Amino acid sequence: MTQPTLLYYNMHPDVVAFSTTRQGGYSTGHYGEFNINRYCGDTDEAICQNRTLLCQLLDIHDDQLIMPHQVHQTEIAVVDEHHDVHLEGVDALMTNVSGLCIGVSTADCIPVLLYDPVHHAVCAIHAGWRGTVQRIVEKAIDKMTEVYGTHPADIMAQIGPGISLDSFEVGDEVYDAFAQAGFDMLSITERRDKWHIDLPMCNCQQLIAAGVTEGNIAVSDICTVKHSDTFFSARRLGIQSGRIFTGIICKQG
Repeated sequence: MTQPTLLYYNMHPDVVAFSTTRQGGYSTGHYGEFNINRYCGDTDEAICQNRTLLCQLLDIHDDQLIMPHQVHQTEIAVVDEHHDVHLEGVDALMTNVSGLCIGVSTADCIPVLLYDPVHHAVCAIHAGWRGTVQRIVEKAIDKMTEVYGTHPADIMAQIGPGISLDSFEVGDEVYDAFAQAGFDMLSITERRDKWHIDLPMCNCQQLIAAGVTEGNIAVSDICTVKHSDTFFSARRLGIQSGRIFTGIICKQG
């Protein structure tokens, strides 16, 4: 077992933001090596050992590592200082509590991290194609505005590793779902043998539509399908495989 490798993001000096990779840890097979997701079929022993490793790297306790059971919908949960939050059926978390690591799991879907430096509040969003069609990023920003008084123009945003336009081949029914939801199809699709959709671009457009300044948005150029040796990819490895965890922590003031 080697030490896990994390991909860190330079979002702001007051937060720690990262995505896990497959390197280091105790999981095996298509869960190997570093999976902390309890909902994808990995063994409890490996998950617990990997969570311990991650908490050691982040210098937090296990009860400070909070992840939801996602269902590809748009439920958003607010985590307070008591950590008393319902995590079942939730696809985005937000908090203004320093020291908590909130995050989401992906394996081709798009993880999105937000930070409001004025109100010291963070948000982690799971945006698969269904959540993207339902505009979960815009809804999360609306929720941050409601709960924390966030001004969207202040938000720093990071779009993490996910499936690229090249790899996201879809049927007509998925294309139609985006078109019916009002997306600019010329800017997010290409027609090859089948339709291809640019999910990172879809979510970038939602950030801008919600009022996030374009210069405050960073987009990873990592395609999980093309780099499935380093990042988990359900399209490449199958559903019974590990998940990337993309998290964010407000540093102590």
